[in-house]
Amino acid sequence: MLPLLVAAGVVALFALHFWNCPCLVISIGGNTGIGKATAMKLARRIARVILACHNQKKAEFKTGNTDVVYMQLDLGSLQAVHSFTETFLKTEARWDLLINSGLVADGHTADGFAIEFGVNHLSHFLLTCLLLDRLKEGTEACVVTLGSMAYCWENIDFDALVTNKHLGTGSKLCNVLLNHELAKRLKGTNVTCYSVHPGVVKTELSRNCSLWQKFIIEPIARLLFLDPESSGIEPLSGCCFFCWAPQDVVAKGKNNSVAKKLWEVNESCLF
Repeated sequence: MLPLLVAAGVVALFALHFWNCPCLVISIGGNTGIGKATAMKLARRIARVILACHNQKKAEFKTGNTDVVYMQLDLGSLQAVHSFTETFLKTEARWDLLINSGLVADGHTADGFAIEFGVNHLSHFLLTCLLLDRLKEGTEACVVTLGSMAYCWENIDFDALVTNKHLGTGSKLCNVLLNHELAKRLKGTNVTCYSVHPGVVKTELSRNCSLWQKFIIEPIARLLFLDPESSGIEPLSGCCFFCWAPQDVVAKGKNNSVAKKLWEVNESCLF
């Protein structure tokens, strides 16, 4: 879990360092793990943060920012994703950054999909698609999805989706392919997208959060994040980042035909 939390801080700092201004952020899964760590860091950087999560009590934390809003979202239900987006689009005029984090669990969603595929991929796909038009209305925006280098060892079984509503061992690979396909579809727009894998960091974040922020996240941010006056990272849209740097994606993670098929399969499941 800890590497996910460290990645959250890095993604948060990266986003606000790049935009260099207050922005509205939707942090998916903002009540625990990477979602919570991301939301906390962003809120402390004077961003308006929407905590999109299932458990309101766990989403309560102090950041010194009064512009942190909880919105009910159960990624285990596609209807709940629709309800969230309907509410969000009625109440928020804009958004700048969407951060999708996931979970590791067994079982099935309310719609019968294997939970890691349903929650970590399908619901994120639906949420992103439903909010994309609003995202394009801004001047500059970004979708960040938590990834994992484990995608290199995964495979997608499209037949399994028909028989038992899962894609084999491929939920992480699905997200890398989604990032790849999304970048192609967003080319020429003001929206970019990235997949982030944090690497491995061994420390006790839950007991030393302030030390983590001071000695891990901030030095990395100063050393490795782009200058806001530089050319930016837009040319890297669709890229995967591993241990704070762009990483070459293996062939299966950028297979155009499989990425396109996955997008179409997702749409057939949802629309």
